[in-house]
Amino acid sequence: MSLLLLAPRINETGLALLTAARRRGLRAHTAQRWDVPEELAGLGPAHLYGGPLFADAVAGRLGVAPLEPPDGWLAGLPAELLGRRVEHTTLDEARRLTRPAFVKPPGDKLFPARVVPDGSALPGPDVLDRDTPVLVSEPVVFAVEYRLFVLDGSVRAVSRYAVDGGLAVSAEVDPQVPAFAARVLAAGGLPSAVVVDVGRLDTGRLAVVEANPAWASGGYAGDPDGLLDVVLRAAGPAGALPVADRPYVRAVPEVVR
Repeated sequence: MSLLLLAPRINETGLALLTAARRRGLRAHTAQRWDVPEELAGLGPAHLYGGPLFADAVAGRLGVAPLEPPDGWLAGLPAELLGRRVEHTTLDEARRLTRPAFVKPPGDKLFPARVVPDGSALPGPDVLDRDTPVLVSEPVVFAVEYRLFVLDGSVRAVSRYAVDGGLAVSAEVDPQVPAFAARVLAAGGLPSAVVVDVGRLDTGRLAVVEANPAWASGGYAGDPDGLLDVVLRAAGPAGALPVADRPYVRAVPEVVR
């Protein structure tokens, strides 16, 4: 029987995943601390759901291979899917900016994503290394944003999560989003299980917001069974990992015995 282990301080998505997993007959548990419960270790195939710190703490011991999108995926998309200029660079280069820009770390949330007036507002070398990867984007305004949980190029769960920058969860989806999502996914460059956020700019055009690991993303109003399908692949047994997904495995600390 497969195990789904969730991080402590469970959220609404975690509760939905627990219910869906138990309905399927999986052993689904919420960890009480940032480790694998002794009674669950080594009992069979395992999956996880939680943030990067949880994945780093338990993935090695569980034999889980967490999948995540490449740091430079967003910047490599065709311009017609972005609706703005996006550059994948280093924090050292971004510190030299002399113009306003939206700057964010592409993976782990090492500092808050925000529009800065120039590079002097970014964390200094005493805080983060100069080669820390960042995405530097032309500032734009998203009027509405949607989250897509994707498995094998197909959207399994979708939810609106923001309107005018504020949380606004709804199962209602812009009817043009599925066709746009198909164009985005056809561009490739992502693991088989992933989250892609898209939205409509205040100019009216659809554009990609970003991509994130499914095992660390909120599902909002997405169908719980669809969410579970994606999460199970996104952070599942390393031994069952499809060959095509190997380049997307997060490097987690080795197990010390």
